[in-house]
Amino acid sequence: MSAALAAGNTVVAKPAEQTPLTAALAVELLHSAGVPVEALQFLPGEGGTVGAALTRDPRIAGVVFTGSTETARLIEKSLAGRSGAIATFIAETGGINAMLVDSSALPEQVVLDVVASGFNSAGQRCSALRVLLLQEEVAPRVQELLAGYMDELVVGDPAMLATDVGPVIDREALAMLTAHAARVSAGGAWRHRAPLPQDLRGGRFFAPLAVELEPD
Repeated sequence: MSAALAAGNTVVAKPAEQTPLTAALAVELLHSAGVPVEALQFLPGEGGTVGAALTRDPRIAGVVFTGSTETARLIEKSLAGRSGAIATFIAETGGINAMLVDSSALPEQVVLDVVASGFNSAGQRCSALRVLLLQEEVAPRVQELLAGYMDELVVGDPAMLATDVGPVIDREALAMLTAHAARVSAGGAWRHRAPLPQDLRGGRFFAPLAVELEPD
């Protein structure tokens, strides 16, 4: 939103269905900071109804989207089907982001970067680290440090300053992560998981997990 507004555009902010309150607060803060209401409008709703109507509207000159590849392709088709000028479309979808580490890297710094990229925001970012590739000679030391750091992570309420990892966005995401963790752990040569307090196990919390996969 900020980049579009800074470039002189008006913006219709349509949040994900799961997070309307967070998005509403962000828009409210921008309004209170001086962004005119006429330049920034908040429009929550289901993607299939509100989102689809927005992308079909010829007054929308561009769309910036973060989400699944499937939804991005639907938006692309909707924009391409409009008459007139072709709208700008920027999509940030999922990916397999990797980090390569050789023996010249400082293991302590590697672990700091791995945890920050892989586990901050409970891994709910398109840019989050997914695959860590380690030179064989340094792998044991990095694994040792990583396990120790993971043991210090605090999973819990993100409103608390002491919390490192908050909940995932919804029950469906938790189920997907749980199933994936079971699948990769079954074939893992080494694995380590951050502690999850007992009182959080009924919520939408997923303890960070690191698994060494056996080569095919």
